[in-house]
Amino acid sequence: MDEDQDLDGVLNGVGPRLRKVRKERGATLAALSEATGISVSTLSRLESGGRKPSLELLLPIARAHQVPLDELVGAPPVGDPRVRAKPIERGGRTYLPLTRQPGGLQAFKVICRPTREEPEPRTHEGYEWLYVLSGRMRVVLGPHDLEVGPGEAVEFDTRVPHWFGPVGDGPAEFLSLFGPQGERMHVRARPKSG
Repeated sequence: MDEDQDLDGVLNGVGPRLRKVRKERGATLAALSEATGISVSTLSRLESGGRKPSLELLLPIARAHQVPLDELVGAPPVGDPRVRAKPIERGGRTYLPLTRQPGGLQAFKVICRPTREEPEPRTHEGYEWLYVLSGRMRVVLGPHDLEVGPGEAVEFDTRVPHWFGPVGDGPAEFLSLFGPQGERMHVRARPKSG
């Protein structure tokens, strides 16, 4: 079934739902007309399918009946809300995408394995936010060299030279939010060849 048929099916079901809700509430067309300011003939045509529903007609009816607009429209259920993106392995880190749509603000859970590498601060366009879930993180940000632990957050402009990695022998897990520039830098860029 294509989208046009889906839309027609939803629109054709509005009239019977309007009539059902009105009758369940014991309202007459005249009473609903008085409550909404919509003429009796327009309400009757909406219920019989003789008039296509519009937001300017449905909103006052939903308000008068004190029901969500979705109940009148019978909107199709949304798809599965779970994000099932595959983990991305990059430079000793596992990025688990928490957002589904490409572009715009991105959210990742990151598992960062211990490393002996020395910090090499880098810059790129954007803004980043980190929230440590477990382990300890070293964050080098411009002149600052910080250690942050579970429950602590760091936010910064990524044009400031920055680097972050785990402290100690265990992994660190953190949530990271960044825009498209940060995604390109952290997730999509190829690691430097040794």
